[in-house]
Amino acid sequence: MQIRVYYEDTDAGRVVYYANYLKYFERGRTEYFRERGLEVASYAAAGTLFVVAHAELDYRLAARYNDLLEMESAIVDFSRASLTFSHLIRLHDTDRVVAEGWIRLVCVDGQFKPKRLPEEIVQIVTKLSECE
Repeated sequence: MQIRVYYEDTDAGRVVYYANYLKYFERGRTEYFRERGLEVASYAAAGTLFVVAHAELDYRLAARYNDLLEMESAIVDFSRASLTFSHLIRLHDTDRVVAEGWIRLVCVDGQFKPKRLPEEIVQIVTKLSECE
């Protein structure tokens, strides 16, 4: 997924404000699901939510205003009620890593009580792990 760094993404030094990487990760997860035919909003409307339980982020290189970034998102671990995504952001057309991180999502119901992952997500994740 490509991300263009806009002025609004930067701080006074014209580098990406640190917290915006978490927003980029969120976009990556949403697109990851969408590319597999799953809409997060549909799950929310049906009472299944995915909440962030853990976030980890390592900064490697400052991304600056107008840079074009490439982000890879993948599910690297899962359990009955959680998914862990990895996110890797590089400068476009280079191997230079800007940031990498891991986000663990927990599946919950409308009262924020943990619940099992929806079966279609389990099937996708299981199929991916079998391919590795």
